[in-house]
Order: sequence, then structure tokens, then C-alpha cells
Amino acid sequence: MDQENVSATLTVAVPAARVFAVLADPTAHAAIDGTGWVQDAVDRAPLTEVGQIFRMAMYHPNHPHGDYQVANKVQVLDPPRAIGWLPGEEKADGHLEFGGWTWGYDLAPLGPSETEVTLTYDWSAVPQRIREYLQFPPFAPEHLTNSLHHLAELVSGR
Repeated sequence: MDQENVSATLTVAVPAARVFAVLADPTAHAAIDGTGWVQDAVDRAPLTEVGQIFRMAMYHPNHPHGDYQVANKVQVLDPPRAIGWLPGEEKADGHLEFGGWTWGYDLAPLGPSETEVTLTYDWSAVPQRIREYLQFPPFAPEHLTNSLHHLAELVSGR
């Protein structure tokens, strides 16, 4: 595969500011997740600045420990148009290490009460040493579509 990202797009009948507010709330991420891996927000404060770290409790059956945490670093924060982060892990000494893949949401207002949401998972910056033991993407592309449908349900109050 030459392409090193996957994305999905969905239009929701909600203003972009409302969609952005939900995406900036880590406590909503487990409900949005289309993979079932995100369990709960460890850091529950809203995302308000580039460089902010927020941790999420995760579970994956193929992870060496099953339950684990990711430490995400906010890379893009442009309300209400874009938000994105770089997942990583916190080492025992407190040092943060990032793998190079990113999650990003682009929001395009289509009017006062409609937003086109594009979710992109990008692994183009993942170094070869990580590609030797992780396959990218680590999930089927339909998980992005699932996430967008979960987001749509959450923002529309259904």
C-alpha cells in the first residue's frame, strides 16, 4: 500500500462548534471510538491548546498487557475547524515516546446547522523500527466510518 493514511467523511446535521466541543472532550472519546479499544479518559480536562497531553485507558487483546494507557499530544487545535493528536506512551521514567501516527478531525461547516466531518488516521511519519512490529493501519478502515457514526449519534443527542 503506497497510501499511508485512511480517512472517512460523514455529514452531520449539527453546527461545527458543537462537533468540535465533543471532540475536544476526552470523556467522549470512548463513546466515539469505532474500534472498541478506547475505554475511558484518564485526563478528563477539555483539550484547549496545542502541546497538551491527555491520557486514555485502552484495551486491546493483542497488546502484551491487554489493558494499557496512551498519552496523546494535541497537535492541531483550530476551533471549530480542526483537532488532532499524536498517540504515544509514557515510559516508566515519565518520558513520553510517540510512534508517529496521528488522528485528526477536519470540520467543514456546510451551513449554520450542518458539518462535514473527516476523520483521518495517518501513519506516514512512523519510523521503520516501529513498522517492523506493528502493521498499519492496525484496524480495518470501516472503524473510521463507525467512529463517525458514533460521533454523529453523540452530537445529535440520539
